[in-house]
Amino acid sequence: MPHRRILSVWFPRLAAERLLRMDRGLPPGPFAVLRDVNNMQVIFALNPEAEAKGLTRGQPLRDAQALCPALHTRLSNPQAEALFLTTLRRWAGKFSPWVAEEPPAGLIIDLTGCAHLFGGEEALVQQVEQDCADLGLTMQAGIADTVGAAWALARFAGRAAGNARSGDDIAQEARATRSRAAKRRNWERGGTPPQLGAPGNAQHHIAAPGQTRQAIAPLPLAALRIAEDDVAALARLGLRQVGDLIGMPRAALARRFGQPVMRRLDQALGVEPEPVSPARPPHHFATRLTLPDPIGLEEDVLAGIDRLLPPLCDRLTQKGRGARRVRLQLFRSDHTMQALEVGLARPSADPHRIRPLLMMKLGDVDAGFGIDRMRLEAHVTEPLHARQHAGHLEATAAAQKRLTQDNRLTDLIGRIGARVGLERITRHHPGDSHIPEKAYQTLAAAWSEPCTDWPRLPNPRPMLINRPEPVTAPDVPQLPESFRWRRQAFRVTAATGPERIAPEWWLDDPDWRSGTRDYWRVDTETGARLWLYYAHGGTMSSGWFCQGQFA
Repeated sequence: MPHRRILSVWFPRLAAERLLRMDRGLPPGPFAVLRDVNNMQVIFALNPEAEAKGLTRGQPLRDAQALCPALHTRLSNPQAEALFLTTLRRWAGKFSPWVAEEPPAGLIIDLTGCAHLFGGEEALVQQVEQDCADLGLTMQAGIADTVGAAWALARFAGRAAGNARSGDDIAQEARATRSRAAKRRNWERGGTPPQLGAPGNAQHHIAAPGQTRQAIAPLPLAALRIAEDDVAALARLGLRQVGDLIGMPRAALARRFGQPVMRRLDQALGVEPEPVSPARPPHHFATRLTLPDPIGLEEDVLAGIDRLLPPLCDRLTQKGRGARRVRLQLFRSDHTMQALEVGLARPSADPHRIRPLLMMKLGDVDAGFGIDRMRLEAHVTEPLHARQHAGHLEATAAAQKRLTQDNRLTDLIGRIGARVGLERITRHHPGDSHIPEKAYQTLAAAWSEPCTDWPRLPNPRPMLINRPEPVTAPDVPQLPESFRWRRQAFRVTAATGPERIAPEWWLDDPDWRSGTRDYWRVDTETGARLWLYYAHGGTMSSGWFCQGQFA
């Protein structure tokens, strides 16, 4: 078995160089990317011109502008930077199938058994450097036997080991003192600022196989990926290099600094394994049809859908997925495109359930000068069935249920949703509360199942429940013989009650600050059947209210 070899690639200016690649209109000169930290904008990434002016990462914006008034800035976009790093991960797949992201600006590549395909490790790293130079990216790389050692070489090789904070570190002084001393701040205490050079420049360090300990011994303790507080505490004991930590008694270090420090040391030395976990490729389900001549009739578009839909559903079935949303893209001969999108009430890989929904959208097609290409994509999918081990009896019952399941309701929801939108179709489910207005919850019909087991209540509830409205009646707990509500006079002919409902004492509900309620079902001479209650009073005054009407 070949010796394990790991390549760590670090892009120290990734955020800044991404924006410089995209926005060619930025003026030349010092440039920095900012992030909000503790209600203050600080520098997150910068270009070589800004570094030449003495600016550093983590420096407040006001201090940076005082040193360099010509500084141009942009706000950081973490989502876009993560997507850019993902794009670089796909590029790095040309060197090895085992590539993992190291946010926010690094990649870990397992080169075991791959370096000889590029002429050796030195030639492979030179190819990586050339590709990054073509992309306009600054990179630093390190190759070693372990992930921790490669990570340390890529970021700290060639620097002094005086990075630990001690009591006289300028970064630990008052903020006003640090702002005046910005020009004399180094990258790390006792060291020299990193000389990364212009975009496209690269540095790399390769540790020979079996020489991991010798390669990382002169590096600062921060190269072990331990917390800054632990680095500072170790520095106060006189331990500034990784080699100093290797020779110390392990039991004493573990008692004082805990297992994380020893774990990082063991990972760097290869005592504890640290595998490279490549990102799982995302699911992608799409089919495409290129036409020899442009088409414009609905029948021809439907024939194209019949050609695209079966292979798409076959791919979904093979992966155990069901389509939730399906997009049909129609590319016209004048280089324009129209997209039609439908949603399903339940994930499905059955073409006979997706086809009617697409047919309903064909009336919106504008063929223009003709359609010469069609593309069908299931861009939102879900697992069709949860897989679990079951006995023969349970498996047979589950299969019989799937075979006899009635999909007419879900198909109807899908067709109505294609017209008005799936989010507008709702259904009621029982709620976990004894409060009348909280006894049910409204759910989206496309993402919920019908409730077949509604809880039985001791007394019926009205068909219409509204917010409590005041009733003019004597302020006594006894049900009145007559009352006024909504400017109308009512006379009681029959009544059922009372049903006492107490508020949820663990919640402060503004609607229930009137205290305990006694509910009555009241029949009146006019035929109205109302739901009245008497509030006994809490933080609010007592009285009679109407909250609903029976059918």
